[in-house]
Amino acid sequence: MKARPKITDRLLEVINASQSVCIAGHVRPDGDCIGSQIGLALALQAQGKRVSCWNEDAVPAKLAFLDPKELFQSPRRGQKFDCVIALDCASFERLGKVGQCIQERKHFINIDHHQSNTRYADLNWISDDTPSTGELIFTLLQAARWKITPAIADCLFTAVSTDTGSFQYASTRQSTFNIAGQLVKRGANLARICQEVYQSYPLSRARLLKHVYTHFRLTHQNQIAYFWLRKAAFARTGAESNDSEGLIDHIRAIQPVVVACVFEELEPELTRISLRAKSSEINVNEIAAQFGGGGHTAAAGARVVGPPLTVQRRVIVAIKKALQRAKI
Repeated sequence: MKARPKITDRLLEVINASQSVCIAGHVRPDGDCIGSQIGLALALQAQGKRVSCWNEDAVPAKLAFLDPKELFQSPRRGQKFDCVIALDCASFERLGKVGQCIQERKHFINIDHHQSNTRYADLNWISDDTPSTGELIFTLLQAARWKITPAIADCLFTAVSTDTGSFQYASTRQSTFNIAGQLVKRGANLARICQEVYQSYPLSRARLLKHVYTHFRLTHQNQIAYFWLRKAAFARTGAESNDSEGLIDHIRAIQPVVVACVFEELEPELTRISLRAKSSEINVNEIAAQFGGGGHTAAAGARVVGPPLTVQRRVIVAIKKALQRAKI
């Protein structure tokens, strides 16, 4: 019996046969999403492809250095593509408004590392034991034998670094360090990446962090830490929604805390929840799934409809039950 082609070979067969490609990412794109998108876009452009990068939301200011050519464009309906590639996006719904603009396509590819991925495309490469989508893109480029330039290396190193918490998360593997080393060898500028991504936060984010330290709460023998980010807090501090990225890690790092949760007000009765765990006994992906969301074992989220205090109560109860089952 003939062996089934490797997933990378199947992906490259479709990509190589395509001339126009749209690379789509999830709402509120993070470093892994943006880095993977631009890294792949640059590689495809070098192969003579016509490439568009589409996200519902703008590139966060701290990641703009990765896109000096301004590859990202505003999504628009009616444009036809030979191939659409969704990166780092666990469900079609997570594409947001982009999903409405990619209907005119011949092929649809989904490359992701989230445990909760719904495999919504024609061709799906889901590796939920890989810490970042950036690592999957590196593997794809290696399989294609396409040159990884310093600009691509910057993008993919940023992707890998940000989604592993600067290589601190338990999901980080030996292969992660090997790939990071290969990217440095190919010209990734660590000094610039660290300066732009980790050492250039706006003053508004510092004010938002002050708000977090002032207003966070502990419950369940201090094993659960949570805080609210309401629209009033953003208005008062001058911060934007993107400035909240990583704030949860500050309360997750408190010694007794096992699970941290952020409640962010999107609308009067629509709340975004973000969950982080630092015990292998707790799977926050399963907690998020109870509210229609998902993610990873140690990091997940969801959007929950309902009165804010009702949402808070339901989520905290779900976390408490998870801790009780784990007997932590």
